[in-house]
Amino acid sequence: MAENAAMQPRATVPLRRQRNLLHRILANPLSAIGAALVCLAILVALLAPRIAPLDPIAMDLPNRLMPPSTAHWFGTDDSGRDILSRVIHGTRYSLIAAFGILALASLAGTIIGLAAGLFGGWLDELLMRVTDMFLAFPALVLAMALTAALGPSLFNAVMATALVWWPWYARLVRGQALQLKNEAYVEAAVIAGASRSRIAFHHILRNCLTPLIVQISLDMGYAILTLAGLSFVGLGAQPPAPEWGSMVSVGRDYFLDNWWMVTFPGLAIFITVMAFNLLGDGIQEALSPRAPR
Repeated sequence: MAENAAMQPRATVPLRRQRNLLHRILANPLSAIGAALVCLAILVALLAPRIAPLDPIAMDLPNRLMPPSTAHWFGTDDSGRDILSRVIHGTRYSLIAAFGILALASLAGTIIGLAAGLFGGWLDELLMRVTDMFLAFPALVLAMALTAALGPSLFNAVMATALVWWPWYARLVRGQALQLKNEAYVEAAVIAGASRSRIAFHHILRNCLTPLIVQISLDMGYAILTLAGLSFVGLGAQPPAPEWGSMVSVGRDYFLDNWWMVTFPGLAIFITVMAFNLLGDGIQEALSPRAPR
């Protein structure tokens, strides 16, 4: 009984820390708005098939280019498809693709940066020179070139963007690893005979998670924007897929007379990117060492 009573407060420490972190994020009105909008976007993406009023790719040519009305709240496009349904389903496309980019880029960058910072020497030099080669090119231009080489599709756009984004995560993790491996607790673990893998994952990688979380939260909006840009120039999702950038690309030819085809997908991009940027700023402030506890 005494052991259980002693262990109970320890078990509540992580939960208390999570509550404190959430409180610090929601204490800022802007980050609270961002968090609410992000939760709404995730909910819309999860429930898209249930809440979309119509099939997003079903054509209805007699009702093409209809303005917003009670029948079609966001109007219809050049093929008579309901734009509201397409915007709702586009949320799923954009979020899944952006999560895929950041998952791949952060995983590759973390492995490369951790190896470079921990082992050092010729391996560090080799990996960082390869990283510099990728950083020498503008990310969007390189992503466009890779996607064009692989072939226009949303999957290829995700792979190409992840391939040009990992260097930032590699640089971030390498810098953290170089700093942390000289800390006293890491040197004590080495003296105690801890294996290099245990030092890498238990002592160094765990302490790299905070800057990684901050970077991923800040990059989410840029990932959505990059994918929309690739789809806009015809290298990402292909029609009739309900992806926001592709919808804006199709609607630009009708913008002067049929403003709704561009306006509503564009607003979806703007609001989602802004929401993730506000949330990312809030997470950065909440996890900052200077933030009040």
